[in-house]
Amino acid sequence: MNRSPARPLLGIVCCIRTFEDEPIHRVIDRYLRAPARFSDVDVVLVPALGALTDHDGMAHRLDGLLLTGSTSNLEPARYGGTQGDGPFDPQRDDTALGLAKAMIAAGKPVFGICRGFQELNVVFGGTLQQLAPSSVEHHAPAGVSLDAMFAHSHDVALAPGGVIAQGLGAEAICVNTVHFQGVDRLGDGLTIEATAPDGLVEAFSAQVGPAQVLAVQWHPEWDAETNPQSRWFFSALGAALRASAA
Repeated sequence: MNRSPARPLLGIVCCIRTFEDEPIHRVIDRYLRAPARFSDVDVVLVPALGALTDHDGMAHRLDGLLLTGSTSNLEPARYGGTQGDGPFDPQRDDTALGLAKAMIAAGKPVFGICRGFQELNVVFGGTLQQLAPSSVEHHAPAGVSLDAMFAHSHDVALAPGGVIAQGLGAEAICVNTVHFQGVDRLGDGLTIEATAPDGLVEAFSAQVGPAQVLAVQWHPEWDAETNPQSRWFFSALGAALRASAA
């Protein structure tokens, strides 16, 4: 792979998990490899230290931020809710929400995948919901293999003239679907980029000054090796970081 002389620096926020009775900071490998390969960026892990991190200072060091998916959900109090299903990861919440706000204020791009999509909706003042049964099954049945879980899919309609529709030159695409939460009220200033057949928002974008925001509910990192539509997400991420670093 040809590498640019000075690659932009992408921050990826960690989750907190327990290993051998101690907390560890971790990110699943596929969230790192996809942008490193297809965005042509260097990746750095951002530990979930919450208030111990100088978010403004870090925002000036990074060229962009990717908020990944996770098995945890945002705490309902983060968006004014009173009910929600765990597991929760409050240190990830503190770090992701605080750093995303600082990055946007600094004019830097922030992209989101699944939980990251939901985090960005909350950053913009939106709310989340636990998904009730609908005409679309947004998660595979319990007990299936990881491959089968990510093979579960549905179509999404792309907003005409939107960032994703223009980037892919398509009106609709088929995406994997692995989530139990979704957008309830869309955040202020966000533009819908894609919707599921049941009307659920599946992608959105925003332009806040020079800061580009793009987030999807699905998982492009899962099949970026084989799916050109998934690779496009990371190409767009790389382009946004290079524009920010210029």
